[in-house]
This record gives sequence, structure tokens and C-alpha cells, in this order.
Amino acid sequence: MPRFMHLKKTPLRAWVHTTGFYSAFEDESLVAAMPMGSERMEMRKRQMSVHQETVSGTQAQQGVGNRGSNACCFCWCCCCSCSCLTVRNQDDERTRRSSNEIRGHGIPNWEESPSPTLEDVYSWGQSFDKLMTTPAGRNAFREFLRTEFSEENMLFWMACEDLKKEASKNVIEEKARLIYEDYISILSPKEVSLDSRVREVINRNMLEPSQCTFDDAQLQIYTLMHRDSYPRFMNSAIYKNLLQSLSESPAES
Repeated sequence: MPRFMHLKKTPLRAWVHTTGFYSAFEDESLVAAMPMGSERMEMRKRQMSVHQETVSGTQAQQGVGNRGSNACCFCWCCCCSCSCLTVRNQDDERTRRSSNEIRGHGIPNWEESPSPTLEDVYSWGQSFDKLMTTPAGRNAFREFLRTEFSEENMLFWMACEDLKKEASKNVIEEKARLIYEDYISILSPKEVSLDSRVREVINRNMLEPSQCTFDDAQLQIYTLMHRDSYPRFMNSAIYKNLLQSLSESPAES
């Protein structure tokens, strides 16, 4: 009887099972017939090599499957030419174009208005409200604010006035978003100075934007310009030169 017949079968079956090759040795006679010594070690190395290759192949297939599940609906590679990415990019481009168009048709660099008369300029000195209700007055005041690096206050006020003229819900939402990004966001270089209470009101209003979303903020900026900037404007060279030029011009016949 060969030497290997005295080996117990159970440990061999257990070892074969733990190495993942139990199915290859379901016949106990095959297990009993396993060679000894160097041949047995060589067979075990081959079996372990095959086992590793099998595991690697399984993991690779799972990796491909996972990549496919995260891919888009048209292909598994998520390449730039994929159809769904193209559609998404087109949607993003349309959104950006719409925002740029609204922003481009927003506040002009200079409002068109007839030249102010001497009476108009005098009235600006009597009332801040009269200054802000005429395009020529806003232009002059805005030029002064630019010299003080506070033009954003006038731009914000004018943007709020422009928002109140809109009736379309979509346009209102888009303009409100742009106003928030340009003048309310702390990341914007044109952020206006508002207290925490007004900011909380704006954040609540932005959940459902309307023409009145920024009313409290607009009033606060209007008051700030009236109290802080307007007195300096009245003493500025811009206002005095305009007043002097109109005073020296020949009277209309």
C-alpha cells in the first residue's frame, strides 16, 4: 500500500475546501491519490496560481461592472463625446447664455436723459428724492459715487427698481438670483453693506423670489446714500462744476 494511503481524508478535504478547489476534489479517491513531497508542493503552487488568477479575473469583471453602473445612460466610458454629457453641457450653456443676456440688458453704464437745466440742478440740492427721480441726477450722483468707490450702492438700487418692472415669473427669479450674486453675496466684489436682519429677510425671500424680494435692502441702501454720500456730493467738484457751467451758459431766448 502506498505511503499516502495512511493520511486522513478530512484534513485534506478541509484544506482543499479552504483553498477554493473543493469542487475539483469531490471524489474522495482523488483526494486520497494526491502525490507526496515535491510533486505535491508543485501541484499546490499550480493550484494557488490558478486560484489567484481566478480571483483577479473576478475582481476585474466587478470593476468593469461598477464602472458601467456609474457611467451615463449611453456608454460606459463617460467620455466627453457622450450624448448625455453633450445634452447636459448644452443645457448649462443655455442657462449661462440666458443669465448673460439678462445681465447685459440690465443697468446701463449711463442713462439716457436730456441735459439738466439750472433749475433741475438746484432742485437736487434741495432734496435727495428729486436727485434720485431724474436720470440726469442719478448720472451725476453715480459719477460721484464712482470716485468714492461706492458705485455699487447706486447699481443695486437701480437693479431693484428694474426688478419691480418685471411680470414674468422666470425673469423675476433669474434677475433676483443675479442681484443676489452681484450685490448680496459675501463673495462678490460689489457686495453692498447690509445688516444681519435685512440679510435674513433676503434669504427667506429668495425661497420664492418676487419683485419685492429686496425692498428692505433697497430702503437701507437708499438711506445710507442719503445720509452718507449725498452731503458730500453737494460739496463735490462734480456738483459745483455742473452748477457753475449752467449758471454761466447764455439764457434761452
